[in-house]
Amino acid sequence: MRMNVPPEPEEADLRPLSARSAVLSLLLGAHPPELPVRDLVRLVEPFGVGGSALRAALSRMVAAGDLRRTDGVYRLSDRLLARQRRQDEALRPGTRAWDGDWEMVVITATGRGPAERADLRARLTALRLAELREGVWLRPANLDRPLPAELRRVALTYAARPDDPTPELAARLWPLAAWAATARTLLAHTAAGRGPADRFTACAAAVRHLLADPVLPPALLPADWPGEALRTAYADYQRELSASVGRRERAA
Repeated sequence: MRMNVPPEPEEADLRPLSARSAVLSLLLGAHPPELPVRDLVRLVEPFGVGGSALRAALSRMVAAGDLRRTDGVYRLSDRLLARQRRQDEALRPGTRAWDGDWEMVVITATGRGPAERADLRARLTALRLAELREGVWLRPANLDRPLPAELRRVALTYAARPDDPTPELAARLWPLAAWAATARTLLAHTAAGRGPADRFTACAAAVRHLLADPVLPPALLPADWPGEALRTAYADYQRELSASVGRRERAA
C-alpha cells in the first residue's frame, strides 16, 4: 500500500524563502494577485530579502513568463493565475454531507511510460484520492466536485461502500497522526507574536501542507483535527498582509 506522507513535525519545511519564493507566496495569496514594486520591497524586507535581490528576482521572473509588469506593478502570469485558482480551491475545498459512499478509481490503461504514470499519480493525489493498492485509488465521497471527465480515458470510476470499518481504512490510507502533528507545529509558528520571517515561512509551508489534507468527513478524523485551525490561521495572516498593503496605499 502506498501513502502520500507529509513531513514529520520537526521537518515542517520552515527553511528561509528565496526572493523568488517570497514573491510567489505574496502574489499567490493576494487578491487581486498584483503588487507595486514599492510594496514588494517593503513586504519582503523583514524576511531578509534585500531590494537588489528582489529586483533581480523580479527581472528573472518576468523574463521566464512567471510575472507581467505594467507601470511598476507586478502581476501573476496567466499560467500562475491558473495555479492560484487551484490553490484557492484546494485551500477551501467544497464539501457535502457524507452518506457513507466512497469514490473509487481503478486504473485500466496500460503501456504508459514512467512520466505518464507519475503525472497520473500527481493528478489523482491532487484530487485527494489515496492509493489502496497498485492502480486502485479511493476516498470518501464528501467532496463537492465531480471527478474529471478525462479520467475515463485511463480508468473506471465507481461508487463503493468498503466492508472495512471506515475510520480504520482512513488511517491506513492517510498518515493522519503525522499530518496533524506537522499542522500543530505550523500553527505554533504562525501564532501572533512570532517574528515576521518565522510567520511568513510558516504560512508558506502551511499552504503546501494544506494541499495534502485529505479533507475527510468528521466521522473519519481523529479527535482535535487541526485542519480547519490551520486554514483559519493562514486566512488571518493573508488578511493582515492585505490590510498592511491597504494602509500603505492610503498613506501614499
